[in-house]
Amino acid sequence: MSADTARRNVRLLSWIGLATGLLGGVLVAFPTVIGLASPWVQLALGIATLVLAFRARKIGIAEVPDYDGRLSLAGAILGFLVIFFAGQAAFGILVAVAN
Repeated sequence: MSADTARRNVRLLSWIGLATGLLGGVLVAFPTVIGLASPWVQLALGIATLVLAFRARKIGIAEVPDYDGRLSLAGAILGFLVIFFAGQAAFGILVAVAN
């Protein structure tokens, strides 16, 4: 893969990762928007954010000269936050169902 193609892929993966992370963050802030499925959708968005961010970092480190990974790092941090808060909500639902 050429450096230009790799740079384009890194940029695309990073921005899509940030978008999924922001969507997950909005669902964390407003969990009643989609009802009972909200924590599961949040978890899926958080995992997608992490996968996209780390894939962008892998391509960037391996194939892009002078790679600056701040954007994908921000996506990864956002993904971890979404998973953390969504996991708490999902655990609360599972405990409520078990009792």
